[in-house]
Amino acid sequence: MANNKSAKKRILQTAVKTERNRYYRTRIKNIVKAVHEAVEASDKAAASTAFATANKQIHSLVSKGFIKKSTAARKVSRLHKMVNAVA
Repeated sequence: MANNKSAKKRILQTAVKTERNRYYRTRIKNIVKAVHEAVEASDKAAASTAFATANKQIHSLVSKGFIKKSTAARKVSRLHKMVNAVA
C-alpha cells in the first residue's frame, strides 16, 4: 500500500494508463477481426472499406506511441495481402 503522496499518484496514473491500453488493444483486435470477416465473406468492397479504416486506425495508434512503426507496418501488410487475395 502506498504511504506517500507521489506513490498514491503513481497508482492512479497506472490505473488510467492500464485502462487506456486495454481499450487500444481491444480496438486493434476488433479492427483486424472486421477485415478478416469481410475477407472470409469474399466481399471485396467491404474488405476494402474495412482495410482502409484499419490502416488509418493502426497508424493513428503509431502516432500516439501505442505500437511501434514496424509492428503497424507488419499488421497492415498482412491485412493488405489478405484483401488483395479476395477475387
